[in-house]
Amino acid sequence: MFLLALGAGVVPATVAAVILWTGDFTPPVQWTLTVLIVLFWVGFAAAVRSTVVRPLQTLANMQAAVREGDFSMRPRRTGTNDSLSELMYEVDQLSSTLQQQRLGAFEADALMRKVLSEIDVAVFTFNSDHRLRLINRAGERLIGQISERVLGKTASELNLDDLVAGDDARTMERNFPGGSGRWGIRRTKFRQSGVPHELVVVTDLSRALREEERQAWQRLVRVLGHELNNSLAPIKSIAHTLESLVRRQPRPNDWEDDVQRGLAVISERSEALARFVNDYSRLARLPKPNLQAVRIGSMIRRIGSLDSRVPVHVIGGPDATINADPDQLEQLLINILRNAIDASVETRGSVSVGWDLRPDELTIRVIDEGPGIANASNLFVPFFTTKQGGSGIGLPLSRQIAESHGGRVSLANRRDRTGCEAVIELPIDEH
Repeated sequence: MFLLALGAGVVPATVAAVILWTGDFTPPVQWTLTVLIVLFWVGFAAAVRSTVVRPLQTLANMQAAVREGDFSMRPRRTGTNDSLSELMYEVDQLSSTLQQQRLGAFEADALMRKVLSEIDVAVFTFNSDHRLRLINRAGERLIGQISERVLGKTASELNLDDLVAGDDARTMERNFPGGSGRWGIRRTKFRQSGVPHELVVVTDLSRALREEERQAWQRLVRVLGHELNNSLAPIKSIAHTLESLVRRQPRPNDWEDDVQRGLAVISERSEALARFVNDYSRLARLPKPNLQAVRIGSMIRRIGSLDSRVPVHVIGGPDATINADPDQLEQLLINILRNAIDASVETRGSVSVGWDLRPDELTIRVIDEGPGIANASNLFVPFFTTKQGGSGIGLPLSRQIAESHGGRVSLANRRDRTGCEAVIELPIDEH
């Protein structure tokens, strides 16, 4: 810039010097004006250089500060609208944006580390050499060491080889210094600064399983206690009454009739209790499905003709053969169809059954014209029933059969009119 400015003044300076030295001027005037011309020439060239170079140096210093992570440096506003001022303004805005982004990144990183330190799940991060790069407090408790001592060590040195090997999602039995039992392992890959890393999450499943087991026992005891009390309370009361009747002297004339009626009630409640125990055993000991080729169409048509209380319309569907246990699948369809028929009897409606086929799934729909579902939350609760004389195991058993085949059962009220729609979804090829 300095040389360009000097070059721009060569012609006028030369012309001025020629006029000055060829004109009628005294030597002092010539030398004085020559010195002034040279000084002004060089001074303006230096001023042009400073005007251009100083903002560029400021920009260079700002870029160096940004590269070092210092966003506090800001250029001074000149108040002009030239290109350099606009460039400095844009660089200033870029620095402000980068500062905000860096602050957001710091806050997000601090939040992530706070969350990792507080959650009760062990989190490990390994680099491509399987060296530990990050560990949270739960991980420290699990391996029995603090992060300062284990960061940088390999998985082999920490006896964590099985965490970085095997399937990405699995459960395992393992003894750690900080606990033993069943653990859920989840592993995923990510990149940091272009370098591949692995994130390993270790979850203690034993506590959750114990809590589920405790709740299951509570539900079981509640159901058993309810049913046993329903049967044993009248038996105890009637037995006490009969004992008092037999001991009474003299006995009333119709005491034999009272004894027979009491024994009949005891017998009835005993049979009801026996049925309950048998039903529970049947629900709790469902065998593993014996998979065979089953033709769905012929099975549904045969089951649909078993009950003639209401019309059963078999809408039909494409030919389908699935691998299933024929006995269990038949029991499932009978339970669902019988519920639909029982509901339609109340309204003198009808039942329709149809199915459709997708590449990997068979869907069976049983639609009734009954009153619909009043409380959907208790549908699959064992021994809960709203039907007179119902056992309350039909739907739970049906769902258990479907899930053992890899499928599912759902019930919902119809949208077009009153009634219920039961949907049975079964995989086409279940091995």
